[in-house]
Amino acid sequence: MVEDIKTAPPPAGAWAPAEVSDWRPQPRTPLARFLGGSPVHVFLRLLVLSLLVGALLMWLDIRPYDIIEGVVRFAHRIWALGFGAIRQVGDYILAGAIIVVPVWFISRLLSSRS
Repeated sequence: MVEDIKTAPPPAGAWAPAEVSDWRPQPRTPLARFLGGSPVHVFLRLLVLSLLVGALLMWLDIRPYDIIEGVVRFAHRIWALGFGAIRQVGDYILAGAIIVVPVWFISRLLSSRS
């Protein structure tokens, strides 16, 4: 019985809330759909947000060059760690191959005789 009340349509003339997505018009052009709004509004939002974030970064004494330099240093460290790890794995393979390959070769020679 409670389920009937929930699914029943509202009486005629009663106020029914609209869906949240109904109030906002959908962007019409592909560019506006891609940007999430008109290009002018998106530009103004990005401009204000950039101003606020820039003021915060300057207040913290973080300059744009410091950020770029930090990203480049981080990329160099990752690059060095990556190839160092690959080099170490290669050393392990080479050390194991010194034992495994001769044993395999001898076992192949012995199995081919019989």
